[in-house]
Amino acid sequence: MPPSRIPALHLTTTLNIPDPVPEGPAPASLPATVQARRLILCPGGYDRQLPVPGWDLPGVMAAGGVQALLKGSGTAAGTVAVVGGTGPFLLPVATGLAAAGVKVAAICEANSPSGWLRNLRGAVQAPEKAVEGAGYAAALARHRIPYRVRTAVTEIHGTDRVEAATISRRHADGTVVPEIGRRVPCDVVALGWGFTPQLELVLAAGTWTAVDVDGSLVAVVDARLKTTVQGVSVAGEATGVGGASMAVVEGELAALCIAAEAGGSPPAGLGARIARLQRERARLRNFAVAMHRATPVPGRWQGWLAPETLVCRCEEVSFGTLCSAHDDLGAEDAQPEVVRPAGHGLVPGPRVRICHGVDRGRLSDARRTLRRGPPRRRAAAQRPHPGGLRGVVVRAVGARRR
Repeated sequence: MPPSRIPALHLTTTLNIPDPVPEGPAPASLPATVQARRLILCPGGYDRQLPVPGWDLPGVMAAGGVQALLKGSGTAAGTVAVVGGTGPFLLPVATGLAAAGVKVAAICEANSPSGWLRNLRGAVQAPEKAVEGAGYAAALARHRIPYRVRTAVTEIHGTDRVEAATISRRHADGTVVPEIGRRVPCDVVALGWGFTPQLELVLAAGTWTAVDVDGSLVAVVDARLKTTVQGVSVAGEATGVGGASMAVVEGELAALCIAAEAGGSPPAGLGARIARLQRERARLRNFAVAMHRATPVPGRWQGWLAPETLVCRCEEVSFGTLCSAHDDLGAEDAQPEVVRPAGHGLVPGPRVRICHGVDRGRLSDARRTLRRGPPRRRAAAQRPHPGGLRGVVVRAVGARRR
């Protein structure tokens, strides 16, 4: 490949170099630009969030943030916690809090366990997950943590910080059962609606994306994890959220596939190892698909929003304001206005993540919810499409599509 066409990625130095250096020569700083014939992107993912009345109070945290505090510094976020959302990640968060001395008043799982039975073929392909789940079940019993299914945190109360949360039962169609919500005193609420890929670098490289089974945007890759941009591979959550085990398998698979194509004599057994990793990835991917289908973001979640509920916390835009704009402007899909309001320029990454909760096609449903009418469902596009954020700080230079 000619040097002018080798993908180049501008880097930001993240070395923590003490000043002065205690002993020996100072480590060399990172260059401003690194050129490579092959690039593997492993950007990971982040917590998916949905707005709920009171979610801007101090003490409301992403479930991943609560776990990061526990693992990183051994710090518990509060003394009494309510853990809510959907998916198996709620279990390690709740049991981790309990092990740290926090009273977990309830785990609120928005979906029903019967969803796993409807996706049994994929679920049984990872029997080790059942063993892991049994361990969490034992921990819940040991710490006496209530596990409430088809239940959601529908409102968070407090003046200067979290004081209580309302948990409500949900009908099978996703609507909240009226007038039977229970107010639970707590000082921390951990919310997690699964994870979604962090695609800033993937989009900056210009690769194609597609909508995954859970509604997240993911990188389009082949069996060797190559993208539509020559020389760029993607591994981990950016190809579809599947957990740490799948991310590790993909990282090794992407690296070995590049090594196999580097020329020269490949090590003995390299092809067989690649084939085994591909089979392992397929197995874990089948489980991930089953998990996403068993624990989706609940339908009609907009029913628990109030007109004054903040949806965009950066610009302090309320749910009622968005619905009014939808009515006044007659927009069928207000997502572009949500993500990039006129005159505001580029939107910070965290804001895109939060506002993405009111995703494509959902604002119209939400407006109808306020009017107490039936929701309108819109099909997500399944065709892969070239997508990207224009003007992001990190850019891929000189890349070309295969």
